[in-house]
Amino acid sequence: MRLFLHNHPEAKGFCGDICELKDEIVKYYKDNYSESPFILLATPPCQGMSSNGMGTILNNLKKGIRPQFDPRNKLIVPAIDIAKELKPDWVIFENVPNMINTVIEDGDGVINIIDYINRELGDEYVVSPKVIDVADYGVPQHRNRLITVLSRTQEGKEEFRISGKLVPDPTHSEEKGMFTEKWLTLRDVIFDLPPISSRPGENIDPQNPLHKVPILDEAKLSWVHNTPEGQTAMNNQCINPNCMYQGNTLHGAKHNAEGVNRANTDTPLYCEKCGALLPRPYTVDKKTGEKRIMKAFVSAYKRMYWDMPASTLTQNFQYACSDNKLHPAQDRVLSLYEGLIVQTIAQYPYSFEIDGKIVPDGLIRDTIGESVPPLLMDKIVKHLIEISNS
Repeated sequence: MRLFLHNHPEAKGFCGDICELKDEIVKYYKDNYSESPFILLATPPCQGMSSNGMGTILNNLKKGIRPQFDPRNKLIVPAIDIAKELKPDWVIFENVPNMINTVIEDGDGVINIIDYINRELGDEYVVSPKVIDVADYGVPQHRNRLITVLSRTQEGKEEFRISGKLVPDPTHSEEKGMFTEKWLTLRDVIFDLPPISSRPGENIDPQNPLHKVPILDEAKLSWVHNTPEGQTAMNNQCINPNCMYQGNTLHGAKHNAEGVNRANTDTPLYCEKCGALLPRPYTVDKKTGEKRIMKAFVSAYKRMYWDMPASTLTQNFQYACSDNKLHPAQDRVLSLYEGLIVQTIAQYPYSFEIDGKIVPDGLIRDTIGESVPPLLMDKIVKHLIEISNS
């Protein structure tokens, strides 16, 4: 909150549980503004809706240690209550695609979230949900999101009647088209940045304090260094100069008897031809010192491609073991600065320095991983303004 208000000192911040603060928020707005808001934007937490979150919930349910419905999913309810009170011209809900399949509990039982939105606001608003990939809007990153736009204006309702949607058409695509530009790739946006690595003394650009990455130990550096572009370290082959066998069994995953997808645990860690240790991620038994292949999927320790948009940046994008997070060529993950570029935050005047000091790295990572790419929201809002002025 402090970082947001530092960048937007004209804003009013409310920090706390929205369920407890919603009446205060409504009162503040009505006391200070005479007209309804133009836009209300709400981005409820996605952990209970995302595929990863649902998988955790299902596993815990089987163990009897998790309630059936994630209470975080109901945080959309107070946002809708605020919309009903303030009656904005437009409402935008942003979340993971699985929101469209998520159910919540209300006073009458169980209801799908989109059905709930329609029930509560559908008499006054038209509702237009659409799953999009932000790469299709000029963001150099694949990030699938559900954008739900609502309008109570005559212009918005007419646009919806004619086109059946309120979300703007894509501006980019995998191949350049008649109405779209080609996706922006990592080569387009970060190729020319000064090289750095995860080795001590090489992990930061002295000219740019945000162009930095965590240091890796020698074992992890070996795994990363020997990983080709677009590949995972889990499949690295023999680097023994007297062998160099490239046919070692690859890593994989399979469903167990309960139908849960599990990574293989029998993937070879030693060369099947010469017996040398492969540069594959491993763990060490603290008692015996035995090395064992790491429990991980093939997306772990995986390099991205230069000529594709980045994979989705999460709060963990600076962890090498996270899904598809290695730099396409250098021995490291993406730097904080590269994350700001890929998330398009760097295109806008946003400062991470307060009182002469840069905020902690974790806060920057959280800002990148939890934010909506501002370029996407820029294009959506400009589209709604155009409709309003039509």
